[in-house]
Amino acid sequence: METLTEPKSPRRTGRSRSGATRDPEGTRARILAAARDEFARYGLGGARVDRIAEAAGTNKRMLYYHVGNKQSLYLTVLEAAYADIRAAERELSLETLAPPDAIARLISFTWQYFIEHPEFLALLNNENIYRAKHLKASQNVKSMHSPFVLLIADVLERGVAEGLFRPGVDPVQLYISIAALAYFYLSNAHTLSAIFGRDLLADPAKDERLAHMTELVLAALRR
Repeated sequence: METLTEPKSPRRTGRSRSGATRDPEGTRARILAAARDEFARYGLGGARVDRIAEAAGTNKRMLYYHVGNKQSLYLTVLEAAYADIRAAERELSLETLAPPDAIARLISFTWQYFIEHPEFLALLNNENIYRAKHLKASQNVKSMHSPFVLLIADVLERGVAEGLFRPGVDPVQLYISIAALAYFYLSNAHTLSAIFGRDLLADPAKDERLAHMTELVLAALRR
């Protein structure tokens, strides 16, 4: 853990402390946002608590007061990242759509979310380096995912009942496949563009990729 030190600027210290006292929730939110960006850019090993505190407009003493040590902050950021995407997925209202439309919406959402939130992919990449050591300590992550898996399972069951989908598809495997189709393309877009002589991040190429993923997944599900 980094050594605690008082900020060099008394002026900034006073503002940070008074601000934290007046708005503890705002201070915590700023700390988490700054920590998310720091961990996404540098990973757990390279992240610096002093940079996080400075970006959040506070100091290390107040940071530790609000979120604990660096390891605790990192796990909190991971949990928040998963909570954000699960909350966004709940807004899709998949249960109100015809099964093929629900799957198409899930694919489109996942694709767009990964494009708009590269920090999410960076955090996952970093945690996989640690073989999910920190995520395994979470008391919250599994409970976040269980309702989402049940929702996908419901879509699949409705598709089977309506004679649209083949039976026996594992909802977890399906989601992993959807995420993988989006993730691999985006995380390797630069090397793949160089190899195949295409700009895979150009808008037409991204549109083509989404259409391909949707067709591929729905074809695999059809009865």
